[in-house]
Amino acid sequence: MPTISGIRRRGYTPEAIRTFCSRIGVSKTNGVIELGLLEHTLREDLNKRAPRVMAVLRPLKVVIDNYPEGQVEPMEAVNNPEDPSMGVRQVEFSRELWIEQDDFREVPPKGYFRLSPGTEVRLRYAYLIRCTNVVKNNAGEVVEIHCTYDPATKGGNTPDGRKVKSTIHWVSAAHAGQAEVRLYDNLFLKENPNEVDEGKDWTDNLNPNSLEVLTGCMIEPSLLQARPGDRFQFERLGYFCVDPDSSGNRLVFNRTVGLRDTWAKIEKAQKAGKK
Repeated sequence: MPTISGIRRRGYTPEAIRTFCSRIGVSKTNGVIELGLLEHTLREDLNKRAPRVMAVLRPLKVVIDNYPEGQVEPMEAVNNPEDPSMGVRQVEFSRELWIEQDDFREVPPKGYFRLSPGTEVRLRYAYLIRCTNVVKNNAGEVVEIHCTYDPATKGGNTPDGRKVKSTIHWVSAAHAGQAEVRLYDNLFLKENPNEVDEGKDWTDNLNPNSLEVLTGCMIEPSLLQARPGDRFQFERLGYFCVDPDSSGNRLVFNRTVGLRDTWAKIEKAQKAGKK
């Protein structure tokens, strides 16, 4: 709900709210402010203060066939490129990883540059990998991807100068923790909930998909030390906050605000064009 306690639990910062109030000013008449302005102000604030981490919300397993079994490499990851004083951390890399389901397409549409059979992508902070094979279940769904890696590309570099169009995030399967993630979206389908057709009321504008709860999400080990109220940027996904419902080894994250996803917009436009 759009209340102070509600947005605090979502991970909004007091600084972002004060900046938002300063920008919209004070008026003697009622007005409507676009939600996008509040979210933009929040992103500006969290971009400076939130540590970057890697989390996979809808996991798909990747097996790197030519990577030594049992080997683990620490990869250096930047905590926040906007604030060098936040330093770096180590993330473990191994033969089996989790990536996002959306980062693989067996038959890639036009304009899709993430992982697909025969293509090469850069793993954030790690190596370049190329998809060589897929494993499917009885329903024909891809449940595992097999790849090869190029040992000369550690850190994402390409000594031979070849170009790779996409970088995706990952979590080591052997080291990942699990979490529940609550994806909050707009509560209403329209900016003004009172704009309704005849015979209806504002409740008809409630968004039935305003909350999606994901379980079995994979998170990098550094997040296992997180405490309620801690804020993070899940790289490529958005800003998230640890919910008070977290306890012991059961971590719960609330999505505070998302990041812009260019491909999602393209895909949505393509689907709309087919209707």
